[in-house]
Amino acid sequence: MLLKKNIILPEIKIMNKQKLREIIFGYRTKAGKRFDVILLLAIIISVIAVMLDSDKEIHEQYGRLLLIAEWFFTLLFTIEYILRIYCSTDKRKYTLSFMGIIDLLSIIPTYLIIFYAPIVALIDIRVLRLIRIFRIFKLSPYLRSGHTMQIALRSSRPKIIVFILSVSLVVIILGTLMYIVEGQQNGFDNIPKSIYWAVVTLTTVGYGDVVPITTLGKTVAVFIMLLGYAIIAVPTGIVSSEMSKNRNDKEQLENQEEILEKEEEIIAKDNEILKKLEALERKIDQLK
Repeated sequence: MLLKKNIILPEIKIMNKQKLREIIFGYRTKAGKRFDVILLLAIIISVIAVMLDSDKEIHEQYGRLLLIAEWFFTLLFTIEYILRIYCSTDKRKYTLSFMGIIDLLSIIPTYLIIFYAPIVALIDIRVLRLIRIFRIFKLSPYLRSGHTMQIALRSSRPKIIVFILSVSLVVIILGTLMYIVEGQQNGFDNIPKSIYWAVVTLTTVGYGDVVPITTLGKTVAVFIMLLGYAIIAVPTGIVSSEMSKNRNDKEQLENQEEILEKEEEIIAKDNEILKKLEALERKIDQLK
């Protein structure tokens, strides 16, 4: 009897662990999908609670209630994180994965509030956990589009680096020129400040804290503004070109695969015809 209990208990434990894994990780199952939807709602509510708590008037009226809500959600997410590690097939892989790190970072700030209260704002990192929505509601094509963008950015990295270095040189030269043209009497106190103005003007932001006064300075400013409009389009063009190239390469690969499949079909048919001819020849030989 004792032996049977010893055999049955581990089996029940394994079954419970498998069931738990299906609920927590099995987004294709009904129970798993329900769990993920509830989890996403909890994440959204907890992030909204932190945002509301940052308002002074709301904090004064409902601060205690929002704090209780925050600790409730933190304990809930802590239990969920522990259960994920417990029922994971590869605990190390999960804890070091992107989502595993995000899950951990989403609960740490609340515990650190005890030592440093302003860190509560970092709780909003929980919003990154909403990435699971792509998996739950079968929005993986959007993730694949993101992967295509990532490949394009990686491919165009050398061009973008050269572009950034070129723009940096242009900004330094124009900033130095403005320092010489305008001088300290017109607000361009030093070269770093002049370079800052050049960056602000080139990116068409224009804070207006430093402005050229002389005619030559204004002429240089107009040139920088026009140059800024031209420069903004360059990175977009580089990335778009790489994306188009990757798309064309993918289409060519698909076409080649289709051609190979057709060739294989033709070869298979030729082999069948040869076999039939051989069989026919054997029959003719037998008749002779």
